[in-house]
Amino acid sequence: MTWRIAVTPTALRMLKDITDRRVRGKIAAVIDRLAEDPEKQGKPLVGELAAYRSIRAVGQRYRIIYTIRDETVVVFIVAVGIRRDGSRDDVYALAKKLFRLRLLDPPQEENR
Repeated sequence: MTWRIAVTPTALRMLKDITDRRVRGKIAAVIDRLAEDPEKQGKPLVGELAAYRSIRAVGQRYRIIYTIRDETVVVFIVAVGIRRDGSRDDVYALAKKLFRLRLLDPPQEENR
């Protein structure tokens, strides 16, 4: 089964903020691969982000945070960024902040 990929406006802005086109291209390729068996890729997150999964991209630096909606066969990309453990701009710290602000809800029906 092929899954449809939807990117939230926030994740799209995060992706566009990456200035290196080569890096953006590699991240987009990983996102595209999520259309096949997204449950078998990445890892489940814990704590506040327990409803989400994370997959590595571009070496080990960047992370793509996504959730799977079984009832609609859609993978929602909710955040993209660099893993910087302990830093304010760490992708997981940003995702937790978005979650607390209730800004991590997936879009209604956005196409990528």
